[in-house]
Amino acid sequence: MQESEETRAVVLAVRKFAESELAPNAIAWDREKHFPVDVLRRAGELGLGGIWVAEDVGGSGLTRLDGVRIFEELAKGDPSIAAYISIHNMVTSMIDRYGSPEQRERWVPALASMEALASYCLTEPDAGSDAAALRTSARKVEGGYVLDGVKQFISGAGSTDVYLVMARTSDDGARGVSSFIVPRDSEGLSFGANEDKMGWNAQPTRQVILEGVFVPDDQRLGEEGRGFSIAMGGLDGGRINIAACSLGGAQFALATVLSHLRTRTAFGSPLIEQPTLQFRLADMDTNLHAARYLLHNAAAALDAGAPEATKLCAMAKRFVTDSCFDVANDALQLHGGYGYLREYGMEKVVRDLRVHQILEGTNEIMRLVVGRALVKEVA
Repeated sequence: MQESEETRAVVLAVRKFAESELAPNAIAWDREKHFPVDVLRRAGELGLGGIWVAEDVGGSGLTRLDGVRIFEELAKGDPSIAAYISIHNMVTSMIDRYGSPEQRERWVPALASMEALASYCLTEPDAGSDAAALRTSARKVEGGYVLDGVKQFISGAGSTDVYLVMARTSDDGARGVSSFIVPRDSEGLSFGANEDKMGWNAQPTRQVILEGVFVPDDQRLGEEGRGFSIAMGGLDGGRINIAACSLGGAQFALATVLSHLRTRTAFGSPLIEQPTLQFRLADMDTNLHAARYLLHNAAAALDAGAPEATKLCAMAKRFVTDSCFDVANDALQLHGGYGYLREYGMEKVVRDLRVHQILEGTNEIMRLVVGRALVKEVA
């Protein structure tokens, strides 16, 4: 799909940012579990905190297709930080899309500039793929709601400023869920320990614990009972963004292994000249091209509001994250023992990309989404 001159300029600027700000620090941030808030602020200066958010509240006003191109470039520098920026953008865009004029003016400008950072709070200890089973409660009181419950696996938690929390306002299944904007300094809001994870170590992951947290009426996002639809509305974009992060990480892995094989000699010649390795590289490159076309097609469908957009986003998320993990894993294998060493960065990419097959809806759930859509089409 053709890029406009504006998009090319934006992508080039993001590429330079990833090369100068993310890539040189990615291994150290992973090792030290450092969340680079200062670098995220600089990303905000480039307009990366509200990529497809309306310009009247400080957003960049770009498209979803622009967004996946941007996240691919960011992930070439560091998939972990690119993924956090994706999550932040999801929250910012949800408030922009579903918020009242007053909420948009109050919350979005600081999020779009990344002066304030956001976390998305849907998953719970006993409610992952079955999001409608969440138990966090929002009890109506005079002037607002009192929230009680625990959210699990929340990216950025404890270090971010704004929490978009899904909580139950009635027992009416998915229709009993509402959405709330909760600031970090809310009384009764606390956080669990930073999880000791396989990857994504440059962003903290903690429980978000709500114990009698009062949230005023003007911090409920959308109408009461619309929280589940708001949450699901944000996930189509989240799925293609995390797929784009996989694509960028895998593209980095392929470029790195090509360089390695050109300089590594075995049996009297550079490894790059071995036909069997060339066959494997050809498959890796082919899979990345196929993934990119599927991803861009899904993003364009989401931009157009196409009725099949949800299905296409699920297809893209499943195929791209699976294919790109395989490419990164193959790149590690082709590095031999060096791929297993932290200093080369290859094992980090493999660890970071693995979780993309789980979050934003597991890839098993993506198959379910696609399968159900096909059944409806046949009917």
